[in-house]
Amino acid sequence: MALESVIVVGGGMAGFTTVKDLRARGFEGTLTIVDPEGLPYDRPPLSKDYLLGTRAGEQIQLADAAWFEEQDVRVITGKAVALRPDEGMVLLESGRELSADKIVLATGGAARRLAIPGGDLESVLELRNRADADNLRSLLRPGVHLAIIGAGLIGAETASSALAFDAEVTLIDPVEPPLVPAVGLALAERLHHMHGARGIKVVTGVPLAISAGETGHRIEMDSGETITADLVLVGIGIVPETALAASAGLEIDNGTLVDDHQRTSHPNVYAVGDSSRTRLPDGTLLRRAEHWEHAMHTGSTAAAALLGQDLPVHGASWFWSDRHGVHVEGAGSMLGDGTIVVREKDGVPVASFRLADDGTMAGCAAIDGGLTVRAARRIIDRGIRVDPALLADPAVDLKKLAR
Repeated sequence: MALESVIVVGGGMAGFTTVKDLRARGFEGTLTIVDPEGLPYDRPPLSKDYLLGTRAGEQIQLADAAWFEEQDVRVITGKAVALRPDEGMVLLESGRELSADKIVLATGGAARRLAIPGGDLESVLELRNRADADNLRSLLRPGVHLAIIGAGLIGAETASSALAFDAEVTLIDPVEPPLVPAVGLALAERLHHMHGARGIKVVTGVPLAISAGETGHRIEMDSGETITADLVLVGIGIVPETALAASAGLEIDNGTLVDDHQRTSHPNVYAVGDSSRTRLPDGTLLRRAEHWEHAMHTGSTAAAALLGQDLPVHGASWFWSDRHGVHVEGAGSMLGDGTIVVREKDGVPVASFRLADDGTMAGCAAIDGGLTVRAARRIIDRGIRVDPALLADPAVDLKKLAR
């Protein structure tokens, strides 16, 4: 039976890419996106340009309204609350029912809350959508004390952005330094030290409780210290949104389980992006990914699978982040066995590489080194064995090693 209609639930990068690639691959049937926020927009700017006000809401849209009209893609502003996959049915909170041959879940994730007393206070902020960024921007001003719990990518980016408002910032994390699994120890230390150098108070420890009163918030730490702040933002990752999948009886395990075609346990339903988790044919569950490019890749894969076309081949994973005027990129994985090679320039670490035991590159990260990461990604994808001494030498152009 020919595919005639598809509903995509969720308008983030994964859902948008699914729709965009379906049209690009020649699908001429009915396409619908359902999302509570309407037109899809990009999330990474929320902690950076959009929070700072240097990019407006229209500028972070993944496509403008005219594109959706030209591509004949219907965007419905609404919340999906249940699925009936046997019927290809999506039920909206308004009571409206939508039907299609196939359904793609691109539901993303919700901000993970602290499981401590006060962790669920309404005044404890999160940063997952445009409204969250608007709210935080309205609260930041000179002299306001912002405490951020979680010094990963979102926490670090937001801390950096908050300084532009002349806010006082305290950054709390249980790990010293954070991001070692993503960028390696040398770069993680350099990045983390940037916070203190710019006036951010860095606290290593675990919050035990949060309370709120007329004068602000109090964060009780495991060290016995009490941190007072006007605002508290929690950025400790996400919890995959699997309620719809569960309502339909789909298999879930820290994400909606999918195969390499993004197919769930029901033939009418696919899942993509942060909320999906791949299960290999032998039953092995891969680690669920939560980054921008993974969302895009899973959307591309689902589009090809829905049309019965050859699946796209994706290279090593890639991520980026910005803080304190520097740009961070990584490819592959810095986490695992092998040898870490650090490249320094004038005694300052600028890139790190992880070599597997067979001498091939498994991961790379760099600060202000986009060309280095691009070349490293080619080396990873091609399985090239590299000389550690050449990797460590800043005079060696990595592009030559990628040939």
